[in-house]
Amino acid sequence: MGAKTFEATGTNFQEEVLGSEQPVLVDFWAEWCGPCKMIAPIVDELANEYDGQLKVGKLDADQYPEILQQYGIMGIPTLLLFKNGELVERITGYKPKDQIASKILPHLN
Repeated sequence: MGAKTFEATGTNFQEEVLGSEQPVLVDFWAEWCGPCKMIAPIVDELANEYDGQLKVGKLDADQYPEILQQYGIMGIPTLLLFKNGELVERITGYKPKDQIASKILPHLN
């Protein structure tokens, strides 16, 4: 986990993600997932670059399957962007940084 990211959990999801004043990008990942390991440094870079405009959380898919089910996540890595408690973007699978940024930037304040 990067210095600018937080661990999203079943306990803090409501407050940290849905209740956030800032847009929140949540990276759904698992230890055994190769593409998740490839996208992790990109997610950390985005957290650093947009610090103050974007919160970035990482949620272990194996520990919180109920949250994956709630948002219809069938594969990982999946990045979900929430703004004002609403899901506004879904990015599934590995994507290069510029493609991820192009989906996020329109939602930043």
